[in-house]
Amino acid sequence: MSSPLEPSGPPPTRPEPRRESTDTTRQPPEQDPLRRSRTSGVWVAVIGLGLLLVLLVVFIAQNTQSVEVSFLGWNGRAPLAVTLLIAAAAGLLLATAAGSLRIWQLRRRVKRGSTH
Repeated sequence: MSSPLEPSGPPPTRPEPRRESTDTTRQPPEQDPLRRSRTSGVWVAVIGLGLLLVLLVVFIAQNTQSVEVSFLGWNGRAPLAVTLLIAAAAGLLLATAAGSLRIWQLRRRVKRGSTH
């Protein structure tokens, strides 16, 4: 019989550290047939745009009521969805213009800095 102060069973062991796999059958990334490619990126983009289009159709279908629109002296009535989409497109165009101008400015600055 063992005493209560003596441990029973084998001594505890430490887990071994993880080692890198030495599997030599893996192909280099350039030859891996499942690597990401431009085509797979386009496919993901097509799926994302398809989902966005479905959401857009739902948005338009739920916002068909006509609203009064006034802008710079122009007055008229238009469906709410169309009005909101035009406003969003205008905001996107303004953001694109501002971003493009900033990129152009930075490229000019880099080009000037590399010639001096």
